[in-house]
Amino acid sequence: MKIAIISDVHDNAHNLVLALELIYKTEAEKIYFLGDFAGAAIANLLVSSKLPVFAIWGNNDGDKALITKFSFKEESNLEIGFDNYDKVEVDGRNLFLTHYPMIAKSMAKSSDYDAVFYGHNHLKHKEMIGDCLLLNPGEVGAYKTGKPTFAIYDTKTNDAEIIDIPNSITTNTELAQRKFKEISYEFNKLKGHSL
Repeated sequence: MKIAIISDVHDNAHNLVLALELIYKTEAEKIYFLGDFAGAAIANLLVSSKLPVFAIWGNNDGDKALITKFSFKEESNLEIGFDNYDKVEVDGRNLFLTHYPMIAKSMAKSSDYDAVFYGHNHLKHKEMIGDCLLLNPGEVGAYKTGKPTFAIYDTKTNDAEIIDIPNSITTNTELAQRKFKEISYEFNKLKGHSL
């Protein structure tokens, strides 16, 4: 089975729609979302996904009550876990999903999982730790790197391909950078969740 892995949308509906259009053209049967909707509007887009979406929480998920309420809509294709991590078994593979890199590396080293997926730092990453695939699909939002990506994971091969999203946009403009500098804010540096 092929599964799309997305993370860190951060309210970028434009890029999410582009990612979904690309995902629908693959053989993916479901989508795992590793957190950071930002606002509830993104959840509403995922509710209407053509594929089932299972999401965990990130550290930037705005109104969790409203996001959850949207997921309970009739005919919703969005299901949300209870935390910023979860484990699933699919097609004979034990998978661990988390928003945070520091948890991901530990889980990959545990030898309990075939694959571990994480987000948060927005940096695409793929490596094998023993027999475990450790994967960050990168960011859909394109805020930090300016290069939005997602991944397609294959349960048969226990491997993944990271896919670029063309025609994307970013909200990390020169104007935004100047304003953040004025208020002494550095994006994603408030927490040191690194590998």
